[in-house]
Amino acid sequence: MKIIILGAGAIGSLYGAKLSRLNDIVLVARKKHADTINRRGLKITGVENRTYRLKAATRMKKIEKNSLIILTTKVYDSGNAINQIKKLLREDTIILCLQNGYGSEEVVKKIVGKKCLVLRGVTAVGTSFLKPGIIKMNNIGYTAIEKSGKSKEISENFDRCGLKAYVSKNIMEDVWKKLFMNCVLNPITGIFKIKNKEIAHESLRPLRTAVIKECLAVAKKDGFNFSFKFVEDILDRVRKSDNYSSMYQDLLKGNRTEIDYLNGAVVKLGKKYGIKCPVNESLVGMIKFLEARG
Repeated sequence: MKIIILGAGAIGSLYGAKLSRLNDIVLVARKKHADTINRRGLKITGVENRTYRLKAATRMKKIEKNSLIILTTKVYDSGNAINQIKKLLREDTIILCLQNGYGSEEVVKKIVGKKCLVLRGVTAVGTSFLKPGIIKMNNIGYTAIEKSGKSKEISENFDRCGLKAYVSKNIMEDVWKKLFMNCVLNPITGIFKIKNKEIAHESLRPLRTAVIKECLAVAKKDGFNFSFKFVEDILDRVRKSDNYSSMYQDLLKGNRTEIDYLNGAVVKLGKKYGIKCPVNESLVGMIKFLEARG
């Protein structure tokens, strides 16, 4: 496959590296990252220790026939990223939105229209951006891909490259599963400046419970009925995680976070369905305050 990784930060770079085993890859990244990769290769540390040789650029000038674009920008950058390549898109192009949050693919679909196929993906791969040209892989996780006529081919390609993947029976159910995790993990670790595993501390149970209960109520109105225990089991996976959440990393760097597409999305949906979400709304406010402080 010809694959373009659009917005190659930590996640995108890792996917590009792994997929380069069997595919023609181009990473579209910031200049320092792209230049370093072109000179020295892309080094992956952590779960594996290997340097991959692949092409990197700061922008796309052409999209080849039958190309897969994996969008891994922050959700708030999706519009800008897609608008820059909109004129290059072909009918046989596929865009896989491999991002956090609720509704990230809708941002792309509004811009693209019916010009090409847009699919949603969900990833549970953990990564950290150490510095230009160097990415840390914290775990291999999984990739869920929205069902389509092309999804099985993409999924099998990912699998052969060492990225566990499957075609989702209901991608929005997978989105909600990831959203539960993110709504608890990201803001709490960002506010308290703690590792992922520390959210399991007993003193934080009331806060975790309050966040989950609001999310469960909104998810039910959205057509997805999960049990409280099911969500607790999802969160149980981070009890041994020494990683730092993406939101905590963004705050450390003084970057904008994706809070609007996580807890903010729950609050927005809550208003739509007539469900009050004061705890999630409070977390949004706290993260916005930390963003403003820089």
